[in-house]
Amino acid sequence: MSPDDHLDRAQSVVALGGGHGLAASLQALRLLVDDLVVDELTAVVTVADNGGSSGRLRGEFGVLPPGDLRMALAALCGDDQWGDTWARVLQHRFAGHGEMNGHVIGNLLIVGLWEQLGDPVAALDWVGRLLGTKGRVLPMALVPLDITARVRGLDADDPAATVTVRGQVEVATTGGDIVSIALDPPDPKPCPEAIDAVHAADWVVLGPGSWYSSVIPHLEVPALRSALAATDARIVVVLNLAGEAGETSGYDAIDHLAVLVQHAPDVTIHTVIADRTSVGEDAAELEQAVASYGARLVLADVACDDGQPRHDAERLAGTYAGILSGS
Repeated sequence: MSPDDHLDRAQSVVALGGGHGLAASLQALRLLVDDLVVDELTAVVTVADNGGSSGRLRGEFGVLPPGDLRMALAALCGDDQWGDTWARVLQHRFAGHGEMNGHVIGNLLIVGLWEQLGDPVAALDWVGRLLGTKGRVLPMALVPLDITARVRGLDADDPAATVTVRGQVEVATTGGDIVSIALDPPDPKPCPEAIDAVHAADWVVLGPGSWYSSVIPHLEVPALRSALAATDARIVVVLNLAGEAGETSGYDAIDHLAVLVQHAPDVTIHTVIADRTSVGEDAAELEQAVASYGARLVLADVACDDGQPRHDAERLAGTYAGILSGS
């Protein structure tokens, strides 16, 4: 069988990330499930959130933070009345001034099923069946994680010195320059189903999303990184549209790609997707950088028209479809 024979059939895709970036990617890939371009879609989600409703539930019950998992499930809901209604219910956040303030219905549902079943993967599968999702959602590890970052520029007396910042929220909002990140524990128990999905996939998608707190953490789980290095799947990196205040302030597309490769030089990238308008006059330089990593660059119009740095699901779906079909 030639390497391109698999392009003649529907594809198996695994998307890695967290938060709004992964949700945008999943909304796009879900459209390809409807179009029969993708026949198996799996989201592998970071589990390091320590803020908001997720952080409170994690602290009280010692469970995986459910927020990013919830967002991925909502993104995989269909566009029919059933899917749209359940997605909105899942994402509903309580108001008021009591103890329930800020909690999200989907987080409570997931944690409740975890307590009932004692198995995080089985519980997520049950939520997916309830919602009628167009794919499966898995955690990247079976224990809650903390992100630590080496950050330069926080010491006023020695700006070149690095200090350690701990926690996803703290890393995402740091005022310094992140040098590298790591996970605590450094070798967490991986989700076996996530490892199997990466090995079995035709394509793996990394990004978009908060680069240091949602995307790169996957590369810091040793078993998951080994799977990404060994898989026959073609790895696609979707670059962010702009730097993100805090963790990637001032980053351009080349910077995003460089730090990804720095954290996992053994992972082979097949394709890099970048928004044509966001890259602008730096397109030639970016193409050269992508080629130096042995990958190809796909420039496409994938941003929303409202001026916000968000990916448009339908445009991104069209770009994914072209890549998966080999065009």
